[in-house]
Amino acid sequence: MERIILIFQIYFFGVIQICPFIIVKGQNINHWQMIESVEDVCFAYPERMKTLLMQINLNSHELENVKTSLIQDQLALACKQLLAYYRDGTSASFLRNKKIEISSESDTLAENIIRNVMTFYGRSAVLPHRSDNHLDWTFHGQDDDMEWAWALNRHYHIQTLLDAYLKTGNPVYAKTIDKHIKDWVIFSMPYPEKRSNTEIWRGLEVSFRAKIWAKVFFGLINSGYLSPVTQLLILSSIPEHAHYLRNYHGGGNWLTMEMTGLATISTVWPEFNQSSQWFQYAVDTMIKTLDEQVYPDGAQTELSSSYHYVALDNFNQLIEICRLANKPLPQRYTSRIEAMWNYLSYIMRPDGFGPLNNDSDMTDWRKLVEKEAILHQRDDWKYIISNSREGIKPQEIPSVFFPWAGQLIMRNSYKPFAQWAFFDIGPWGTGHQHNDKLHLSVFANGHDFLVDSGRFAYDGELAEKFREYALNSASHNVILIDGQGQAPGPRLAVEPLSNKHCNITEDFDHAWHISEEYKNIDGICSHLRSLLYVRGQFWVVVDKITTDRPRTVEILWHWHPECQVNVERKQMVTAQNGQSFLQIIPLSKTKMSIRQVKGQETPTIQGWYSKKYNECEPNTVSIYKAQIQNNTTFIWVLLPSDMQTVTLDVKLISQCEENITLMINYRNEKFWVNVPFGNSDNVSVKKESINNKIKKV
Repeated sequence: MERIILIFQIYFFGVIQICPFIIVKGQNINHWQMIESVEDVCFAYPERMKTLLMQINLNSHELENVKTSLIQDQLALACKQLLAYYRDGTSASFLRNKKIEISSESDTLAENIIRNVMTFYGRSAVLPHRSDNHLDWTFHGQDDDMEWAWALNRHYHIQTLLDAYLKTGNPVYAKTIDKHIKDWVIFSMPYPEKRSNTEIWRGLEVSFRAKIWAKVFFGLINSGYLSPVTQLLILSSIPEHAHYLRNYHGGGNWLTMEMTGLATISTVWPEFNQSSQWFQYAVDTMIKTLDEQVYPDGAQTELSSSYHYVALDNFNQLIEICRLANKPLPQRYTSRIEAMWNYLSYIMRPDGFGPLNNDSDMTDWRKLVEKEAILHQRDDWKYIISNSREGIKPQEIPSVFFPWAGQLIMRNSYKPFAQWAFFDIGPWGTGHQHNDKLHLSVFANGHDFLVDSGRFAYDGELAEKFREYALNSASHNVILIDGQGQAPGPRLAVEPLSNKHCNITEDFDHAWHISEEYKNIDGICSHLRSLLYVRGQFWVVVDKITTDRPRTVEILWHWHPECQVNVERKQMVTAQNGQSFLQIIPLSKTKMSIRQVKGQETPTIQGWYSKKYNECEPNTVSIYKAQIQNNTTFIWVLLPSDMQTVTLDVKLISQCEENITLMINYRNEKFWVNVPFGNSDNVSVKKESINNKIKKV
């Protein structure tokens, strides 16, 4: 508040001398709003405007007149000449728009914004004015969510207004952009020149804002709606944005977003003295971090499908920025980007969505991958995203294992109603992690069945209630030991998992691993999960608990909210989603109880699902519970089907310390399966036709 008062005092006493009409115009209007001309802004912020001009290379021929005027202490004239240079020039030609025809056509989202109704992450709120008539850029929304405030200061709504103006030609939207950016820059003064975590100055917000401002500055510069005052305020703030990104950036996917912001600034405003240094720093940093945060198999080290794309999008942006700047990138950079797109393509479900793993949202990747498939000439990606209607079928078996990420994607085809499953046996991840090693998700016959519960929210009321649940094992298809979930594991893989951990053949897939760390339990206990997928038929899940004392064990199976879930004979669970079914058939000899939980809030949160940030709904969780005295093995058959009643006969043939053997009669075929507790080389699946007595191995 002291900052605003000081600016008010400085401007008030000066404006009376040069603009006495302001008093007549309205005494109740705060004076920062009365800055309407180049002369006004130079009078109100002379040092800021001088600093702006000093940061620009005025030795170029095109800017000689600006330099002359500055030397002659004609600050307002120098600023006008600088704006004329941008207005009449060709810099950032790829961002300049042709003349837009004026219309009164409206856009619903933009109409809300001009009434100060902002919507971020599915939450709408009226952005209030402060007593000084500034919009409250520190407002957290109705849920007191810092993420909402950060979205506001990324200027997402400015992008919405720009898109609406370009689509409709309605000048009200462009004028609102002008008003909001002018408001924001003045409100933001002074630049703190230090690392910050405030609503306004934080790396991600700085980067997003700079990218949007670049589109606004050049896209509206000849429209007549972006005032000279706002143009100068943007230009004066850009070096501050660049300084923050250069000196106070973070790591991980944050770094990719921050460096593409810095690269954008340096390429669209090359006139700044430090532009070339900014650009080189951004490129060098991006090349280095690409090697650091993307595994050789193409997975980004945070191991979240959503944040994988966030990083990929920004790595990709650098390619486009360098193309526009006519500056080449090393081949290893573009090759690694292709590997990231390849990862995104092959983890995709039949419906085009990626796995809901770690902090992710349910996102349809098909249109994005389609564009890249053309660019990279990858007909196999086209085949995947089109459900085998276009492109060329991949030569490999449909399932794929990413050994650095430790993720197995199981499927029987690329058709719309294919079976698909995701099994996580990799490292914890370098950011946005959940304690969910050995989690299994299943999508089959066009529908979701077994699911990860999602991320819910990071801040606000929803986060206070559900965030801990989202992060912990209780919201995943894993096992709780003595009521406790897993502890964090290794963040980063130092080498890929070997073939001993995964085996993909034409007839089956197998993978296994161990979770050894649990929070707040006494003694030693571990959970080994060995998973076998007989292609196109069923899954066999074997859970081996190794313990030094008696334990309470809870095995969790979380169902999609659309599933109708029933417990049937012999503790079998049948879930129906649409016209499709999935059965969980327990085979363990250990005595278990089973209960169904949905939308529970006390004594603990359980049975909730979040497909997108700030969204949640109840879902059913089947919880099997057993008291064990020593080492114990649990066996499950997961059977997808398009029929509610399926005849399946399972018999446990043998069980020892190394493996189990089952005989399964299903659809006139007999399967003999050997599932090891380690070393995927030891898996075997034999199949014989009951009718024809023809044996296949």
